[in-house]
Amino acid sequence: MPNQISTQTLSTQTPSLFLTLAIAPAKVMRGVNVLPSAALEIAKLGSRPLIVAGNSTLAIVQESLQPILEHQNLHVTPVSYGADCSEASLKSLRKAAKEHKADVIIGVGGGKALDTAKLVAHQLQLPVATIPTSAATCAAWTALSNVYSEEGAFLYDVGLSRCPDLLILDYDLVKTAPPHTLVAGIGDAIAKWYEASVSSGHLEQTLIIAAVQQARVLRDILLQKSAAALENPGSEVWQEVVDATVLLAGVIGGLGGAQCRTVAAHAVHNGLTHIAGHSSIHGEKVAYGILVQLRLEEMVQGNQLAAASRQQLLKFYAEIGLPQKLADLGLGNITLGELQTAAEISLAPESDIHRLPFKVALEQLMAAMVSTTAPTDNRDLVNRVSTRETSDEIMTNS
Repeated sequence: MPNQISTQTLSTQTPSLFLTLAIAPAKVMRGVNVLPSAALEIAKLGSRPLIVAGNSTLAIVQESLQPILEHQNLHVTPVSYGADCSEASLKSLRKAAKEHKADVIIGVGGGKALDTAKLVAHQLQLPVATIPTSAATCAAWTALSNVYSEEGAFLYDVGLSRCPDLLILDYDLVKTAPPHTLVAGIGDAIAKWYEASVSSGHLEQTLIIAAVQQARVLRDILLQKSAAALENPGSEVWQEVVDATVLLAGVIGGLGGAQCRTVAAHAVHNGLTHIAGHSSIHGEKVAYGILVQLRLEEMVQGNQLAAASRQQLLKFYAEIGLPQKLADLGLGNITLGELQTAAEISLAPESDIHRLPFKVALEQLMAAMVSTTAPTDNRDLVNRVSTRETSDEIMTNS
């Protein structure tokens, strides 16, 4: 079942009667060619780093990072985490860390590499440094790791005791990532507003108010600057957008906590991972999930503001290349059964979709998932949805 807690030591933080927030990394270093300077800071955390990276990133580690660390007399061992932050990968990495006698973990790569490194460090109670090689997520910042199956299906998340001890954002390194990773990061980050405003916009706690307002600022930055940033990699505006996706998005989750973090967009992402595998990356699924959430608000509540927001996002998505429908995620031939599976997982009892201010039926979610590009609100769609009509929607809208 999705989100099911493993019988291993992996677990979310124990609930308590007082509020505990892991707001930010202890230190953030960002700039052009910042890696050489960062080696000194890593050396303060430990002398025997275990570097966790993906298969393709290991070459970057061995060429660019390992010599710098060894120059500081650090004893380095790089290890691949595989394809996912999975229980098997975590077990293997814990063993590697113990064999190396690691006293610090360094995560290098995208979101899954960083999630894996953070969780291994959490389990072994070691300090951790994160070095993102793309701007696809805010994983370098957060005190959270997502655990997946070997096939790429989301299983559960784990709240960590603290944010990373050191975050190193080297613009030169991030610039080498494929452009679509920044596009995905924009999709993941802009979701903060559409989810936080629904889950927490009515709350009066000071830090949550701050988080929701920062989410609005983040949305505005991305709407205004993303196109120019993508056209000019490495430029000042590009750096501003990278900061928004990697850093500011993390700030919002840190200030607002779990209740301000995710709603339907991420729930839909979680469901899609069970049918999509590795055909698209995290932020792309989340971006599509925003459209599904807005569509639900239109269909169930008759919310015209949501309808206007969806149309605005469709234009924005078209401009920068974010997915607007299932076919854009490689799911153009999805079957009715697969659609139902994804929707059922998205609606699991512990799913964040239940942070919406209304109940969502399975048929409603399925209808929303196949009508994200609908030109106008059609509130009776859910009332007339059937097996045949849902299949027709898939054929015409995917």
